[in-house]
Amino acid sequence: MSSPAGWYDDPEDQTQQRYWDGNTWTDQRRPQQTPPPYQGQYGQAAQHGQVYGGPAPTQQSRPAQPQYGQYAQPQQPQYGQYAQQQPQQQQQAGQQQYGQQQYGQYTGQQPGQQGYGYPGQRPHTTPDGQMLSGWWRRVFARIIDSIIVGIIGLPLTGYFYYQYSQVLWDYFRNTLDQAEAGNPATTTTLPPEVYKWMIPAVLIGFLVSFVYEYLFVTKKGATPGKMALGIAVRLRDVPGNPPGSAVAKRYGFQIGLSVLGLIPLIGTLTGFAALLDYLWPLWDDKKQALHDKVAATNVVRK
Repeated sequence: MSSPAGWYDDPEDQTQQRYWDGNTWTDQRRPQQTPPPYQGQYGQAAQHGQVYGGPAPTQQSRPAQPQYGQYAQPQQPQYGQYAQQQPQQQQQAGQQQYGQQQYGQYTGQQPGQQGYGYPGQRPHTTPDGQMLSGWWRRVFARIIDSIIVGIIGLPLTGYFYYQYSQVLWDYFRNTLDQAEAGNPATTTTLPPEVYKWMIPAVLIGFLVSFVYEYLFVTKKGATPGKMALGIAVRLRDVPGNPPGSAVAKRYGFQIGLSVLGLIPLIGTLTGFAALLDYLWPLWDDKKQALHDKVAATNVVRK
């Protein structure tokens, strides 16, 4: 079974680590973070005097006295050969797997760190090791950005929203008056004039939001809301600020779902798709939303 993507010891150079993408070795390398791996397994330790990770000492360099753990009794095994002469259950206990890898087969990575550890551990970083953002940070950043965008766009959308609210107020007041007079309304359909003011207000709001997102993410890598939460947007495989094309795909996907949500009949379906888009990082192994997958981006910790 193939190991998951991550940094492992370079099979061609023990002083380097090389990135495994889950199927094959890539060309990404970095210096070793720890001493070269010890290749022995538990129960097959190096003999006394052997240098850690180095070649075994020659016969001439070995001391004349018996090796550590070598006893005169013929039935006692030498130190380092203990597991080979113990009962089967003890040998199996000495070969217990840890994280789908036997104890003693060191990976060259520090266990317990995000995105590192033993094969089989869920990755929490980009391929080059930058930590991914949690879901709640993204949610709170989106709330902050929505408030800022609403304030910025108010001079452009305020008039339309005012007219929209007046039409709604007149509609509900007339409906209430008719109900009190004994002539309840036979339909709940909003008057066409409501859409005359609502649609321009919504479209202008989307435009302001898109420009806000595009400028901040391409120039700074993050919107003010994301900066406040210590997160940023980047391409999954390339560090740095994402290009304009990726930002346009990323936010265009979200706006497209929002616009489709305004259309009768299909609005419910696209609303469900928009909800899935926001929730997708909760179970995605790369912590990407659907709009991240479209643009090949990730939201990361700064």
